[in-house]
Amino acid sequence: MPMVAMPQWTDQPPNAKLVEDVWKVGIRVKVDEKGIVPRDEIQCCIKEVMEGDKGIEMKKNAKKWRELAIEAVSEGGSSDKNIDELVSKILKLKN
Repeated sequence: MPMVAMPQWTDQPPNAKLVEDVWKVGIRVKVDEKGIVPRDEIQCCIKEVMEGDKGIEMKKNAKKWRELAIEAVSEGGSSDKNIDELVSKILKLKN
């Protein structure tokens, strides 16, 4: 699902950058000169995600990332294999 990112502190700004610029599944709100996000900015971002041309692309990208995540965690997927490998190494260290 496409999203509107409104980062506040710590890990949120880099996550918002990934959402907008790398994964292309959302849009970041822009702050004004006082560091405040105006109501109309939030409204504009929501409208873009739900109705705009970028929103269509975001929905396509979100679907792609969803499918890749499902594939990774499914049996035989990359995450599944990595977890098996980690457990195997832990069991070897234990013995």
